[in-house]
Amino acid sequence: MKDTDTTADNGAYLTREALMSLSRRVLEHQGFSAEQARALGETLVAAQMDASHSHGLYRLLGIVQTLRQGAAVADAVPEVEDVAAGVVRVDAGGGFSPLAFELGLPLLVGKARDAGVALMAINHCVHSTALWVELERLTEQGLVAIVCNPTQAYMAPHGGSRPLLGTNPLAFGWPRPGREPLVFDFATSAIARGDIELHRREGKPIPEGWGVDRDGAPCTDPEEVLDHGAMLPFGQHKGSALALMVELIAGPMIGDLLSVESSEHDAGRAGLPYHGELIIAIDPARTAGATSEAHMDRAERLFDELLGQGARLPAQRRYRERALSESRGAWVPQALLDDIEALLA
Repeated sequence: MKDTDTTADNGAYLTREALMSLSRRVLEHQGFSAEQARALGETLVAAQMDASHSHGLYRLLGIVQTLRQGAAVADAVPEVEDVAAGVVRVDAGGGFSPLAFELGLPLLVGKARDAGVALMAINHCVHSTALWVELERLTEQGLVAIVCNPTQAYMAPHGGSRPLLGTNPLAFGWPRPGREPLVFDFATSAIARGDIELHRREGKPIPEGWGVDRDGAPCTDPEEVLDHGAMLPFGQHKGSALALMVELIAGPMIGDLLSVESSEHDAGRAGLPYHGELIIAIDPARTAGATSEAHMDRAERLFDELLGQGARLPAQRRYRERALSESRGAWVPQALLDDIEALLA
């Protein structure tokens, strides 16, 4: 197909190559190094191809805004450190996280194969992208993976009314040889912050339960929730507890910031979150031993019976959207294309 198909109403279908070209042109035009632009672009394009509009090309706007506010380093060169038998540390140097993850990945995989389990701490990074892209890089290696990070103080804890916790995404990946991996990636808030931002952008109210206003009352105005109120956790105390766990293990445990400290670091610049990220990789060949393949096959019974009840495995919708995007291109709204083109002016 052509790189761009403009037959879509109020938008266009763009091929993976066209999306990548657009992303890199914008990022390099704005001052990002070629390597930072490539790594960031690959992550944004992966999300767009999966029809995750809140984590796809829309994020270019926030990335550029963060750079213009002096809250990110455009040409950062991450430094990888071999800390211990099962620990890798990557100092992102104030740059965005995708390149730091990419550079630390080979050492993390090697350590997981040797020890059975290893973790990588990414420090001093700016984060704006989906975690499942990183998870799939690990499941491709036959590894089970857990990834999480704090954000900024966007969410009130259960029972509270003021922003304190981050939306703190938590992601999990399970390899399935010959099949798409089992992957989930969700915010511990009732909805990702990007989805509320899209509602504000489109002038649409948000559902009740997503946030509260400045007085702690239920609110459906996305602007009030984002600028003056607070987001809410999913599952009340359960989401709140998971968010607290992420704050600790991907903050102080790896020598990085809590979400409230990230907000203080931002100092009102409205930049994207600056914090740390924790990646845990587990090799079933070590934890289950010589018969690991047979044990991994047993997991397929669980998946088959789940599907047999009419339920859906996590990420199934994304994989379906990915296949459609590969054949017809990924849809991008015209208003977003116009805003992105303006970044090239």
